[in-house]
Amino acid sequence: MTYQHILYDVESRIATITLNRPDRMNAWTPTMEREVRLAMEAAASDDGVRAIVLTGAGRAFCAGADMEELKTLDPNDIKSDQWMKPFDMNRRPDWQTRYSFYPAISKPVIGMLNGAAAGIGLVHALYCDLRFAADNTVFTTSFSRRGLIAEHGMSWMLPRIIGHSNALDLLMSARRVSSAEALQIGLVNRLYPAAELRAKTMEYVKDMVDFASPRAVGVIKRQLYEVPFQSLAEATIYANREMELAARSDDFREGVASFLEKRPPNFSGT
Repeated sequence: MTYQHILYDVESRIATITLNRPDRMNAWTPTMEREVRLAMEAAASDDGVRAIVLTGAGRAFCAGADMEELKTLDPNDIKSDQWMKPFDMNRRPDWQTRYSFYPAISKPVIGMLNGAAAGIGLVHALYCDLRFAADNTVFTTSFSRRGLIAEHGMSWMLPRIIGHSNALDLLMSARRVSSAEALQIGLVNRLYPAAELRAKTMEYVKDMVDFASPRAVGVIKRQLYEVPFQSLAEATIYANREMELAARSDDFREGVASFLEKRPPNFSGT
């Protein structure tokens, strides 16, 4: 598929989705929104892909919504049916909203934050499973300084990542947060010099792709995104059911065999 506002590449079983409007600091547009979702779904359905990296071209990850778009924003657009996929009654509705589909993707999604992450850009970073950032990255929620609110589920996601009080701080003040503070409060998982970010991120992701069972990773991801809606007993029952299935899987047999034979695993994902 030909994309206008993103780049899509697959190498070494890693799909890289790059927001590609560097002259506008990758400001978010409706076209970008459609293309990111299509690319995520393409990567999710590709058996040759085992992990997804989301990043930006140039000096920013995503500096927020394109202000030219905001000037003419139709308030009805927020709830427009055009942004909603057909509802799947067999999946949790929480992960079927306009931006919250990342947790429903069975493969790990790593945000490689190469620069400013603001507003809607930060929303997308939060929906990634992990966030690795350059040490010169600046974060801001932006919304309160534009007369807006915590949008697209950020009021639910942000406190679960950095805690209630820190989330209130970032949302109400919309102040700029340095990469060092972002690491301290848990907003990002890793911090690297800008020149090393891509290599270090890909090193981590490739290690996961090469040595972790894709079947196990997919189940673990689903378990952790189910937990906020479960009691301890329900989480344990769910884990017991999945453990039985895991113990019958080809990946379990390969994981044990590769350990005993002292060789790298060759997981099939089944």
